[in-house]
Parts: sequence; C-alpha cells; structure tokens
Amino acid sequence: MITHLKEIYNKSFETEGDLLKISLTDSERLIGDAAKNQIAMNVKNTVFDAKRLSFTVVNDGNDKPLIQVEYKGEIKKFTPEEISSMVLTKMKETAEAFVGGKVNNAVITCSAYFNDSQQQATKEAGTIAGINVLRIINEPTTAAIAYGLDKKTEREKNSLIFDLGGGTFDVSLLAIDDGVFEVKATNGNTHLVGEGFDNRMVNHFIAKFKRKHKKDISGNARAVRRLRTSCERAKRTQSNATTANIEVDQLYEGIDFYTSLTRARGVP
Repeated sequence: MITHLKEIYNKSFETEGDLLKISLTDSERLIGDAAKNQIAMNVKNTVFDAKRLSFTVVNDGNDKPLIQVEYKGEIKKFTPEEISSMVLTKMKETAEAFVGGKVNNAVITCSAYFNDSQQQATKEAGTIAGINVLRIINEPTTAAIAYGLDKKTEREKNSLIFDLGGGTFDVSLLAIDDGVFEVKATNGNTHLVGEGFDNRMVNHFIAKFKRKHKKDISGNARAVRRLRTSCERAKRTQSNATTANIEVDQLYEGIDFYTSLTRARGVP
C-alpha cells in the first residue's frame, strides 16, 4: 500500500523528451538538458530520439543491437538496457538529493503496447541502475491514477487516455472499477509525435534557407542540430503564445537565420 507520495521536480530535464538524451564526452557523461545543450558539438556521441535510431547501432554477433559511441578516445558499445539505466541512475540521484535520503525502490512506467520482453528489458535497466523495481506499469494507467480517475466515481466506467508525447503517441481505453484498472484496447503511432513535428519544421526551414541563400545546410550536423533546438523552443512557446520566433545566429557560413512561426498559418 502506498501511504505517502511526493512529487519531485526535476531541474535536470526541461521537458520529458529531454530526459532521454545521453552524451558521452572526452571527460564525462551528460544526461538530460546538459546533453541536449551540447548535441550540436557532439552529435555522433549523443544518444537521442531513440525510436529514430539517431546514433550508430551495431550487431553484437548474436543478432542483438548495441549502441556504439566514442568515449574518452575509445570505441564503446552499450546495450539498450545499459543506456536506459544511465537515465534511471540520474533520476535516482536527483530523487535522493530532493528527499535527502536513499531511494531504493521504484515503480517504472512503460508504453501500453510494450510486450513482455520489452517490459523485462525495462526492469533490467532499473536493476542495472541499482533500483529494486517493484512493478512495471503501463503509462495510460499511470495517467489515470495521476488524474484521480479511480476516485471520482463509485461505479464502473470507461476512460479514454490520450497521450501525445515527444516520442510516442498512445490512445488507450481503460475500464476502471473499484480502483482496479484494465486496459481494454490500445493503439498508437510512433511517428505522429512531437519529434515528428520538429522534423517537419526543420525540413521546412532547411528548404527556406536554401531558397534564400542558395546554400544547403542539411549535410552539416551542427547547423541542423542548432536549427532543431530553436524549432523545439518555438514549438513549446506556442503552447502559450500564438507566434514564436526562430533565431539562430551564424547558422551556416556566418549567415544568421531569423524567421517566425504562427499557430494559424504554421510555418510561413
């Protein structure tokens, strides 16, 4: 039984999507915002946009994927579970700093359409991070609990959970009865997500820059990453404003790039 809950605000991650960014530099391992802020200078050794495989993936010889990066001058290979454990380790450290004590146990959420092997891999990542994983719970159920849907009625009811995030888009139908949650149906699209919106914006502005300046920046990883960061910021700004500016000084070959984005017209 859960007797006490406390929300932990995490300053290391500006958004949920930033949480899943890991960068290995010549001297240290960066997680979250710290990794995001230097992607432009270290693209090849930064693991991000996991579902898009925006990094080097190799075969371990047994048909298992490994993520390859260069760390402290050496080629390093990590399993997906090891990469995930780095994020969980950072979250564990943040939680311990917040509560002023050790955090040993955790319930970890995963996508509703994760199969048994994917759930087990998630649990193994927690174990590697030194966490005793009490349970793996699907994200729609977590959302229902967070909004107190199980406490707002005494009779059985069905609830539709809509989750459009940075890396996944899920819609799930839950049956809730006396505090018990049952996922009746779930579906989703791993491409209709926040990252997909970012990609459309980036491609549009790459084309716009090319039309205006007769220069193609698509082959310059640093320029594209700086443009993407500005597009992400503009997208978040439009959650509260109708217009957002995209400003990147010296985007490519000393050329500044300034444009705007509106809710009504999208990318002009």
